[in-house]
Amino acid sequence: MRFRPCIDIHNGKVKQIVGGSLDNSGAKENFVSAEDAAHFALLYRERKLTGGHVIMLNGAGSSEYEASKAEAKAALSAYPGGLQAGGGINPGNAAEFLEAGASAVIVTSYVFREGKTDYDRLEEMRSAVGRDSLVLDLSCRRKEDGRYYIVTDRWQRFTEQELTPGLLGKLEAYASEYLIHAVDVEGKQSGIEEEVLRILASYDGLPVTYAGGIRSLEDIEKIDLYGKGRVDFTVGSALDIFGGKMSFEELCERYG
Repeated sequence: MRFRPCIDIHNGKVKQIVGGSLDNSGAKENFVSAEDAAHFALLYRERKLTGGHVIMLNGAGSSEYEASKAEAKAALSAYPGGLQAGGGINPGNAAEFLEAGASAVIVTSYVFREGKTDYDRLEEMRSAVGRDSLVLDLSCRRKEDGRYYIVTDRWQRFTEQELTPGLLGKLEAYASEYLIHAVDVEGKQSGIEEEVLRILASYDGLPVTYAGGIRSLEDIEKIDLYGKGRVDFTVGSALDIFGGKMSFEELCERYG
């Protein structure tokens, strides 16, 4: 288990938000940085942290997305090969981010369409960038039936695709790893979604990174326990570099 760093960009600014609040009108903000994305990329590079991600939170095609994309590309250039890039990625623009320095691109909405997994689009993405350069974001929310379903369109739209170990196994042919936000607790520092961790622990295949609700070292120890040491983690709002109380340096020393 290791610490994966993150850079979330919204309206061209590095931010930490409450994940479930994000829509076209904006988002509830926990933190807005005075530093640019390249600053954090260089920080991660200095600490030799790998496998992190930079995510553009604006809707693709908007002027705000273009501002966020410029910041993301600056971060990728500051740490070539050290960060994955996500947000509005499709076969037509994926190469742009890889050429800018991304180690891989992250996709969700493009391959989960009309509520289902679109295997034709998965084939397109794999053909465009190669399996080794593709990460699938399987971020999820809980429905009234108690099960967790993949969400798209900045985590606002439920698909019919349940997050299960079987699905993770089926998608292995298309990606090199998975990124999974527990959206209901994302940005809330309210504790991890233990049931999501149990689902992930039942899968033993590609690397998996969990995000959502982490507020303390005790939560990270739970991820290690429930994830059986196989699940990596990312921390956002709780970190002191993003206005929280958890020590970034301590995480680097323990889990970097």
